[in-house]
Amino acid sequence: MTRIKKILGITLVMGFSVLAEEKPNILLMMVDDLGFADFGCYGSEIETLRIDQLAEGGLRFSQFYNTAKCHSSRVCLLTGLYCNQAGNSTLNRATTIAEVLGQAGYFTSMSGKWHLDKQPTDFGFQRYWGHLSGATDFFVGDDTFRLNGEVWNGFDDDFYTTDANVDWAQTFIGEALESGKPFFHYIAFNAPHYPLQAPKADIQKYLGRYDSGWDAIRKERFAKQQRLGIFPADMPLPALPQHMPGWESMSDHEREFESFRMAIFAAMVDRVDQNIGRLIDWLEEKGALDNTLIMLCSDNGACPFERSKNIDIPPWKGKSFYLYDASWATVGNTPLKHYKQTQHEGGISSPLIVSWPKHIKKPGTWVNSPGHLVDFMATCIDVGDAEYPTLGNIEPLQGKSLKPLFHGLERKGHAELYFEFSGCRALRVGDWKLVSFYQHQWELYNIAEDRAEQNDLAEQYPEKVAELSARWHKLAVEKDKLNPKKSKPVNQKISPNAKPTWHNSKVSNDWKMPDF
Repeated sequence: MTRIKKILGITLVMGFSVLAEEKPNILLMMVDDLGFADFGCYGSEIETLRIDQLAEGGLRFSQFYNTAKCHSSRVCLLTGLYCNQAGNSTLNRATTIAEVLGQAGYFTSMSGKWHLDKQPTDFGFQRYWGHLSGATDFFVGDDTFRLNGEVWNGFDDDFYTTDANVDWAQTFIGEALESGKPFFHYIAFNAPHYPLQAPKADIQKYLGRYDSGWDAIRKERFAKQQRLGIFPADMPLPALPQHMPGWESMSDHEREFESFRMAIFAAMVDRVDQNIGRLIDWLEEKGALDNTLIMLCSDNGACPFERSKNIDIPPWKGKSFYLYDASWATVGNTPLKHYKQTQHEGGISSPLIVSWPKHIKKPGTWVNSPGHLVDFMATCIDVGDAEYPTLGNIEPLQGKSLKPLFHGLERKGHAELYFEFSGCRALRVGDWKLVSFYQHQWELYNIAEDRAEQNDLAEQYPEKVAELSARWHKLAVEKDKLNPKKSKPVNQKISPNAKPTWHNSKVSNDWKMPDF
């Protein structure tokens, strides 16, 4: 008996209340380690023209949340549950969007990064190509690549993972279109997750663009965000974090290196944009675009870790391993606080762009209603006329459909949003947000007035801290099923607001700019 039969307790043959051709196709795309301000339509100078066009004809969410970490965000996206509630990477207390939509008559497929247990074909995806690992070399891959459950190693001299994700998306969606079924395709781009690698021509495009340094680029981004209406015109840009070195304090050699590795990152984002544009054009050629709901998100905020090695190899070749650190990650998350893994806004808030031609009521507008990755399951069920299972050991759905927002309507939002990863934790209730940095004492912010989390109100409102912290612990134990070690009370130490690993190396004097 298959997993889906065991979960749902129903046969694979179903009658559909809506004809298959009337159901919309669904294209769900997730990028990796992309910060809040890294798309052009969220403030960046990176050329994301096709993504920006999606935003102009669709919606942009200003307060959309993830879990601040790769694998846990994927769990939430796929299941509509909080990570540990779903059984973490085993998904043993969950079903997936692919399983639910497959039961509703969809052709289900995936390309890209999995980063969970087993394989996508074990969880309702009828087709899969990609890597099971949490990161891969973009040019030579690794030994975890699979095609429909079987080992795949068809790498050639022109291979680049971002391109291949869309190549296989076209292959699988093409099968779906031939079958006459609506498709659900999920692309999990590994870009712009490290290692920072991109084709040579894409990197050349950005050479010198970042010579002015992170302070100047961050100011440019924030000014653009204010023009775009993301943040009020009178909102001040928070000062640079103390753990960031000043651009002018570094040597010419260090600044050249920093500018270069940000150029690689920009090239990776640009390449994602090119491929999304290529897929959109292809869908239009096939006559499928108008009936396709497209949702594009990120798994967490920008990544602050410095682990560069093999930087004697140019980043347009396999085995190179460039990263950037917390300084450029601060720019990536402009103007939000902290980064990937933390539960401050810079870790958990990232772009969501929704496009659905002829269905978006107010194209080009911002949606300020808070949402979360857990909402994708509910949204897919809503638009795909599917049903969430209530049998077996499946946990109750946590997400709420985003569909009313697409039509310009109000939706009953989340009463609360819960967060936890690696000792960092948060709870958002209305405009109040309680947050702890690696189990240090609770901080309290009014997000409506202080989105950048600069004014800690914990001492001013101790009763609110007590109320929200008690609620966080209740949710952690009863809903997220967090173990006692991870749900123990915070300590009473003041947050250091930084980790030593955010700046733990400098470029070698032997490094030289690769020849172009």
